[in-house]
Amino acid sequence: MEDQEQQAPTNTVEEPLDLIRLSLDERICVKMRNDRELRGRLHAYDQHLNMILGDVEETVTTIEIDEETFEEIYKSTKRTIPMLFVRGDGVILVSPPMRNV
Repeated sequence: MEDQEQQAPTNTVEEPLDLIRLSLDERICVKMRNDRELRGRLHAYDQHLNMILGDVEETVTTIEIDEETFEEIYKSTKRTIPMLFVRGDGVILVSPPMRNV
């Protein structure tokens, strides 16, 4: 049995993608390009951060300029999507669920 390599426990983070692996089947937040934010259950991912999310809530934030006052008006549009493929090149940030230590 001494020949067997010492393996790290499955719940440790040694590489960035380990954090994503620990978030499988949990709700995560993904910030995308063009002021889009996705919150959903992570079903699968790959090394390019392509992801399959389920029960997704998408929030798109747009900025409009009031023509009279020239003030910025922020508007958010939300929609729900049962299953979504996320292409990794649009991902800016992935936030795992909050965990109690």
